[in-house]
Amino acid sequence: MNDILVAANEPRRKHAHPIVYMFLVLPFGIGGGYVSVGLAYLFRNGGISIESIAVLSAAGIIVNVAKFLWAPLVDAFLTLKKWYVLSCLVTSLGLLSMGFFPIVQSSIIPLVLIIIISNFASSFLGTAISGIAAHDVREELKGRISGYYNAGNLGGAGVGGGIGLWLAQNTNHLWMPTAALAILSMLCCFGLFYVHEPLAIIRDSKLSKTMSNLLKDIWNTLKVRTGILAMVLCFLPLGTGAAQNLWAAIAGNWNASAGTVEFVTGIMSGLITAAGCLLGGWICDRSDRKNAYVVFGLLLALSAVAMAYSPHTELMYALWTSIYAFVLGLCYAAFSAFVFEAIGKGAAGTKYTIFASLSNAPIAIMTLVDGWAYTHFDKTGKGPEGMLDIEAVIGVLGIIIFLILVKVLKKKPEGTAAAA
Repeated sequence: MNDILVAANEPRRKHAHPIVYMFLVLPFGIGGGYVSVGLAYLFRNGGISIESIAVLSAAGIIVNVAKFLWAPLVDAFLTLKKWYVLSCLVTSLGLLSMGFFPIVQSSIIPLVLIIIISNFASSFLGTAISGIAAHDVREELKGRISGYYNAGNLGGAGVGGGIGLWLAQNTNHLWMPTAALAILSMLCCFGLFYVHEPLAIIRDSKLSKTMSNLLKDIWNTLKVRTGILAMVLCFLPLGTGAAQNLWAAIAGNWNASAGTVEFVTGIMSGLITAAGCLLGGWICDRSDRKNAYVVFGLLLALSAVAMAYSPHTELMYALWTSIYAFVLGLCYAAFSAFVFEAIGKGAAGTKYTIFASLSNAPIAIMTLVDGWAYTHFDKTGKGPEGMLDIEAVIGVLGIIIFLILVKVLKKKPEGTAAAA
């Protein structure tokens, strides 16, 4: 009997609390956090150039941008729980192996290969978790699951970066912090006991039919009004939070010390953003999710402008970067909540990964735009103001475009939105 028909007879059962997914997604962020903070700090202290260190971070980013290419494998083969365990195992082994390379220039190339493999593995983990969550969480809790999901990702990065670096500075061997983080990642597998494996409703005994069902499911999601809006949101420069990638670089304009920068843009920023994710998810379950994203995007633009024209002091730097981080958490939650609403069930892991991967594009572009704006306006002594103003203006333009599209699509029936 076809799995699609079987899905209709799925028994009613108790759903997992969304907080479970915060722990399940931790391994996805732990590895990246250790590379971007722990390894970066150790290699910089070891006299390695920033250019070489940037290669380590870029290795993981490239994989995350392209992960939608292999995401269909998760929905086509094995179970989502098996994918999670296998992915977590390979990710943990990759993380552990990073601790066996000395802090020297010759370690860069092998570490890049390990980071690529580890991030490739963790991408399957992210796809599996989003697929389970889409089926296992009730519709009215999709906002909350997005909050916990993003909080777990950010929390994992904070654990990998903050705790990993602390262990590296307070232990005698480099493998000790990576071993601790690897064990912690594997322990997250116990969270699978609290979630249900969804029925594989797109699979067939023939691989060709499975892939055909998967592609049809993706198309059926993308051709309707909600799917179109979610896809457009992936490319709009709205709520990107690109300025946070340059906080350290412009800290001197606010006379912020190295200690302040490390504190407010490091672990504290991650915690504040995670708190914003939780609140944003809660709000999204009590309001229209796409409207919430627009409001949060506008708040982020206003935060950028307020920072630009506040007194350029260390206190204001700490205050506004923290506010920006909190509002960015609201944006993260609203975007994920709307995507969870749009993807429905079926090949949910693949569909969520497609949206999540594509959403990295405007972040990368806006980071480059912010850098250009700072350099351009710095000629007149208004570098930070110009950078933040440009980001805010482009964000507002993104809001206007999105609202126009919402109005246009409202004029069309749901089923013909794509044709329009």
